[in-house]
Amino acid sequence: MRLLPTAIAASSLLAGIVTATLPNKGTFTYDEHSFLLNGKPYQILGGQMDPQRIPPEYWRQRLQMAKAMGLNTILSYIFWDSIEPVRGQFNFKGRNDLAHFFDLANKEGLKVVIRPGPYICGEHEWGGLPWWLSNIDNMAIRQDNAAFYNASKAYIDRLGHELRRFQISHGGPIIMTQLENEYGSFGSDKKYLQAQAGLLRNNFDTPIYTTDGGGVDYLKGGTLSGVLAAVDGFDPIPAFEARQEYLKTDPTVGGPLMHGEFYTSWLDLWDSDYPHSTPTYAWSGIPAMVDSLDKVVKGNNSFGLYMFHGGTNFGFEGGSTNSGKQGSVTSSYDYGAPLDESGRVTELYSAIRKMLVANLPAGSVPEVPATPPMLAVPKFELKPVSSLFDVRVDKPTLHADQPVTMEALDQATGFILYQHTATEDATGAVHAGDHARDRIIILVNGVRAGIQDTAQVPLKTVNVTLKQGDVLQLLVENIGRVDHTHEMKEQRKGIVGAIKVGDKALTGWDMFSLPLKDISAESIADDNGPPNIKEQNGPVFYTGSFDVPKGVKIGMAADTYLSFPAGVKGQLWVNGINLGKLWHIGPQQSLFVPGAWLKTGKNEVVLLELEPTADTKLVGEGITTRQWFNQPSQDN
Repeated sequence: MRLLPTAIAASSLLAGIVTATLPNKGTFTYDEHSFLLNGKPYQILGGQMDPQRIPPEYWRQRLQMAKAMGLNTILSYIFWDSIEPVRGQFNFKGRNDLAHFFDLANKEGLKVVIRPGPYICGEHEWGGLPWWLSNIDNMAIRQDNAAFYNASKAYIDRLGHELRRFQISHGGPIIMTQLENEYGSFGSDKKYLQAQAGLLRNNFDTPIYTTDGGGVDYLKGGTLSGVLAAVDGFDPIPAFEARQEYLKTDPTVGGPLMHGEFYTSWLDLWDSDYPHSTPTYAWSGIPAMVDSLDKVVKGNNSFGLYMFHGGTNFGFEGGSTNSGKQGSVTSSYDYGAPLDESGRVTELYSAIRKMLVANLPAGSVPEVPATPPMLAVPKFELKPVSSLFDVRVDKPTLHADQPVTMEALDQATGFILYQHTATEDATGAVHAGDHARDRIIILVNGVRAGIQDTAQVPLKTVNVTLKQGDVLQLLVENIGRVDHTHEMKEQRKGIVGAIKVGDKALTGWDMFSLPLKDISAESIADDNGPPNIKEQNGPVFYTGSFDVPKGVKIGMAADTYLSFPAGVKGQLWVNGINLGKLWHIGPQQSLFVPGAWLKTGKNEVVLLELEPTADTKLVGEGITTRQWFNQPSQDN
């Protein structure tokens, strides 16, 4: 018995939706009621897992855990900005080695649905759009625009070249491809959707589909005639009802019901008042969620859990949100998912598995693979070794009368230091262009005067007094481009406009690009010795190390969560790998450290503390059970 009927008047229109195939290879199609794998009904029991958020060393284990929960399909976003970090330069290595991930999925007997964008949202930096789009003339994102079409065509064409052999028609696991992402939440430009659909069809011979919120208005904007419409959200029943209602307007988007993003929880933001999202936070509890999912399964409808395994926003990869104030997405993308950030089972995993096992043929779900306990790392001390400004700043990237943006300096993420030496006295509030983009530490003669942050509404006022010869510094942090937007101009980072003190616009600026790549203890060593933090309140690099005992196998047995309780805000590198951001306000209070990236014996730790004080004593510790909690902001 189906959850909802899917009778569609224009069934003849659906009959033509098929997949081109090669001899003796697979097919994936759909009719009015069902997906068809090699001509037989196939119910997508899916879970979202993005390989670019997961160490490649763990891909196979994560896929095995998906299969052991009862899933048969993996849904994966693909991050354009990671694959093409510089225009025309593509990177399919490391966490971008999608071919390897999909090959592993195939070997594990899992099918794959790809969600390549070009825009994907996903709480990722600018929703997966590359920063350099801002530097292209006449660019307008996510609409019928020649510049955006040409840029996205180069990306999709290259992606098609890399992944073509992994499609079902070539004997691979890829069975469907998503067109754009929740476009109905942002626009209704059908010419744009048609153009993007053409790019996908030119490169992939799988069926394509759209995913939109479970409301008629969302579907009106985001669907495209002739393309299967899926829906998403927390509760599938009203979402399915909305899809069925919309078929009265356009029956050609009909077909089997699919809840493309069945939310298991919700995202986490850095905020003093933001709780860690769990199934209990998002739903009324795990039983209610599993009961809803059970109805989808018993109705012979398809789903994709969002997320099955969230992974990590490593480095500067997390995006931000803007709902009146800008919020930075945490480094952890745990998402309260069935498989936690470290790849271990949760109560939700066990509950969903129990339900799926009850619905599937006996013996069809494999046993859950064993996972080792995590590694406890004894406390270790970090010592200050250098000032960010002294070590990373040699000569200005640019000197100009007025400040320029991060993009104008050909920089994607990280920090920019704007430095001005006063030629005359000035007193008053600092106005950094049109608004903070996104977080500004303001210093006078090396002493922190205050912080402005777009998460603060209204923006805090920071007053300074400058005498001739004083040095004013504005260290601007890109906390992540907003991941759910049509706007492009608002995603330029750094300073946009003049910097004023009171009513006086200051001219003459040295700008230092600080992307903070390839950080190691050796690279930040200062010949002059450690900084005197009593006299210098600018950002400081601290270093230390911890050991992995010889008896511990490198891999999941060496996984840990590093915690630095005395830290305020910073960035962490372990063995030269940028693991992400730390911020005392929470809810995230520790960073996941994949044991696969560690080594037996000494492991190097570098922590950039953005807001040190004279009595800052940084001590690290590796814990095995993550603690989520919030603290009030200490920003002055």
